[in-house]
Amino acid sequence: MFWHTTRFRIDLSSPKVMGIVNVTPDSFSDGGSHADAQSALVHCEQLLKEGADILDIGGESSRPGAPTLSVEEEWARVGPVLQGALSLGVPISVDTCKTQVMQRALDLGVDIINDIRALQAPGAESVVVAHGQCGVCLMHMQGDPSTMQFRPQYSDVIDEVRTFLQERVQAMVAQSVARDRLCLDPGIGFGKTPQHNLDLLRRQSELLSFGLPLLVGWSRKSTLGHVTGRPVGDRLAASLAAALASVHQGAKVVRVHDVAATVDALKVWSASEIPPNSWPMAVHSAPQSITLLTSNRP
Repeated sequence: MFWHTTRFRIDLSSPKVMGIVNVTPDSFSDGGSHADAQSALVHCEQLLKEGADILDIGGESSRPGAPTLSVEEEWARVGPVLQGALSLGVPISVDTCKTQVMQRALDLGVDIINDIRALQAPGAESVVVAHGQCGVCLMHMQGDPSTMQFRPQYSDVIDEVRTFLQERVQAMVAQSVARDRLCLDPGIGFGKTPQHNLDLLRRQSELLSFGLPLLVGWSRKSTLGHVTGRPVGDRLAASLAAALASVHQGAKVVRVHDVAATVDALKVWSASEIPPNSWPMAVHSAPQSITLLTSNRP
């Protein structure tokens, strides 16, 4: 299985680690830590040293109740970081749901659009369709960040997430977006109670029926605090356990804050040769696991 992006063809025969770069003052876990371009780029370089395969850069917090930014405010945060990160030699993802930010990022040469709204904003599909090469991550969310954690309800969370993702995949394929450009995210913590999230983890392998890679983000999420009783800054062990469990259930990309620890955990998991549900044992970044598509290089 491969994920085709603007500049890179990512081999997903082993799970990949996506490092989180929040250029925000108010993200739930690390808001303010990398809120200017210089510190964010230093953090990008550090995550690569720790073994990140992909960098995901976002300028607007999606925590419950977070305020909405204007296009110009968001771009002022992420634009300089994206431009600098594109020289680092790895796939660069922009975490945004704004059509104008997507377009500007793709014009710079960004590899992946990671959209919590699954390209449902007016014009978002058209931007991706017109580009023709970028990778896309389509995520499930019930409601929006301002309302999503107010009594989320499902008759069957896995069935509703699966139905939504199927509809979004069909919409993209109908517009001639190649399936190898698509990746799916069940949206842990986005309009879901702790039990919904745990049900999604337990039954995550049911989402593999699409034949598309899963990207899963459990890192430091509130459900881990619910299970362990620990505050957000003390959820490393829980985050590692959730990452390994999601990989065992078929995730091909894990989106994390703690890259070095996650990389080490995956290496030990691989060396143990525990029979997986759906992934081969050669874990972490074989030399040719991410291939630069030189003809597409901006």
